[in-house]
This record gives sequence, structure tokens and C-alpha cells, in this order.
Amino acid sequence: MFSRGDRTILGRWFWTIDRPLLGMVLLLMGIGLIAVAAASPAASQRLSGANYTYADLYFLKRQVIWVAIGLPVLIAVSMLPKLWTRRLALLGTAGGLAALAALPFLGDEGTNGAVRWIIIGGSQVQPSELLKPMFIVTTAWLLAFRFDDPKVPAIPASGLLLVLIVALLMIQPDLGQTVLVSSIWVAQAFIAGLSATLLAILIAIGAVGILMAYLFVPHVTSRIDRFITGEGDNFQAERSIDAIRSGGLFGTGPGEGQAKFSLPEPHTDYIFAVIGEEFGMIACLFVAILFLAIVVRVITQLFDEDDPFVTVAAAGLAAQIGLQAFINMIVALDLLPSKGMTLPFISHGGSSFLALCIGTGMLLSLTRRSRFLTRAAEPEMRLGAT
Repeated sequence: MFSRGDRTILGRWFWTIDRPLLGMVLLLMGIGLIAVAAASPAASQRLSGANYTYADLYFLKRQVIWVAIGLPVLIAVSMLPKLWTRRLALLGTAGGLAALAALPFLGDEGTNGAVRWIIIGGSQVQPSELLKPMFIVTTAWLLAFRFDDPKVPAIPASGLLLVLIVALLMIQPDLGQTVLVSSIWVAQAFIAGLSATLLAILIAIGAVGILMAYLFVPHVTSRIDRFITGEGDNFQAERSIDAIRSGGLFGTGPGEGQAKFSLPEPHTDYIFAVIGEEFGMIACLFVAILFLAIVVRVITQLFDEDDPFVTVAAAGLAAQIGLQAFINMIVALDLLPSKGMTLPFISHGGSSFLALCIGTGMLLSLTRRSRFLTRAAEPEMRLGAT
């Protein structure tokens, strides 16, 4: 579409963007449209009530709208230079912290008494979702100072920011997002030089934190007890496993699944079970491999990266996509208690989908490089080595 001599904004973007990575993300979005189309009738039936009935393809139409909004946002953010990507992250972190702090006063109460959403224009917005990619890039900016001067307290400074976010998340409460954000921060800090001793201490502190949540947060206690004992109201996990089992290797076929009509949140939290029922475990395996390929692609591209900020930020953003997908899939397989976490780019959109588009746009922005110039320089490097 573009020649190598094209010096327009789109031309330069096309030849410097990581096209394989972008292609995999677009493929996930396409899979998401198919999966939401399969889940939409079940979600519409489950959420319809006496006062309002959703059309069978209501959520598919909404997903198309979210893709139409999110994809241009992703591309626009991916065109930003590194400086503006960092500035966007700093502003987004400040705004996200303000929104989290406002939740106890302006938030909308959901299930289990959790207050995680703000109603804007009739739509629910989850500030923690939008904050995640901003926090990851901001953390990378702070940690990058350590590479210039090891005496700079970059890890403690970013750790204090993490503590603030964790405190605001636990007020909601939202243990799943707390574990996800904390895990990503630990990975970034380790890349930035966190010692193995401190890493072990942080893991121990995290384990104690989960234990405290189990002891003092009732809905966390209930979910973990049901997961361990298999007793009580274990409806979500049982229906998810039923759906995946009924699909077998090749699935029941598009639109033929019946177990999905008993699934809680079939279009969001448990969409992986819908994929398993209608398209089979082979399709589920393909989705899992695709997420793994995205993470591996980013890691391999960072091997020759000489900017510490880019390395830490890109690794954190890739970890977010991979870890969030992993948690969603193993919850659907009943290998972890329910976390209320969406499957990236596949679950029905909203603030989570838009946040992922922003985060992926940042990832593509930070990893932009001229592959042509890199390849042209390789013979010179080999010649110099000889």
C-alpha cells in the first residue's frame, strides 16, 4: 500500500510499526467479533427483564461500535512519538488516580457491594481499566531513571505509587485488579534491577495481603471457599466447565451451543467458555497460543532495544495483555476463583476494550523502529566485528 519512499505520516507509520504484532491484535479483534456474535443471544436473554428486552444481536452491535472507536484510537496512539506517549501516560495516571479516589463518592455499586464504575453519559466506565496502561508506562518512566543513576530511589518511588493505587483498588474492593497491577509492577521492577531478596520479600507481602483479603473481605472469602471446597453456590464455574465440555474438540458449531444460555456474563468474563462450546478446544488452544505469540513477539523485539524506558514499558504492557488473558482463561477452566476479568480484545467492549486499545497503541508507539535501516546496518556491524 505504501512505498518505502513514502514520507507521509501514514507512510512513515506503516514502515516503522511492528506489523506482525499489529496483525495479531487485529486477528484477536476479529475473533472477538465472532465470539461476541455467538455469546450475544445468551447475554441478551440473561440480562433481559420484565421492563426491557434486549435484541439477540444487541451486544454484537455494541461490540462493532467499540471496535470502530477503539481501532482508530489504537492507531492514533501508535503514531505518537515516545515523548508524547510518556506525557499521555503521566496525564492518564493523574486522571485515573483522581477517578479512583472519587469512586466512593460518585461510583455506581455493582455486585457484591463493590463500587468500581462511574456512570458517564449512560455508560459504565471502570477507572481501574483505563489506569492500568497509564500506570505501567509511568512506572517505566520512573524506573528508567535508575539506569542513568543507580542511586536514584526509582523503585521506592514507583512502589509508593503502586501502594496508593492498591489502597484505592481495595477500597472498592477489587482483588483481581490489585493482583494484576502488583504482579506487573514486580516484573517491571525486576527488569529494572530489583534484587532477588527484595523480590522474595514482596512475594511474601503479596501472599500475606491475599490472606488478609480472604480473612476480612466477605466476597473474597466466599469465592475462595467455593473454589477450594467445591461446595455452596459454585454456579459460575460449573456452568463454564459444562459449556467447554459440551463443545469437545471441534465445538457444536456457530450458534448451536445451548450451555452458553446458563453462563453468567457469557459475553465478557466467560466468553472463553462460549468459544469452547461453539468452536471447540482446538479453537481455545489457538486463542491461547495467539496471546502467547504476542508476548513472545514483544520480548524478542526488546532484545536489541537500548532504551531502558522502552524496555520496561513494553515488557509491562505485554505482561498486562498476557497475564490478563491467562487469568481469564484459567478462571473459565475453573483453575482459579472468579476474578471478573475480561479476555483482552475478545470480550464485549467498554472501558476495558478502550483501555486495551490505548495500551496497545502505546506498545506499538514505543516499539516503532525502521526495520529497513536496522537490516542495512547489520552488514556494517559484521564488517566492523571482523
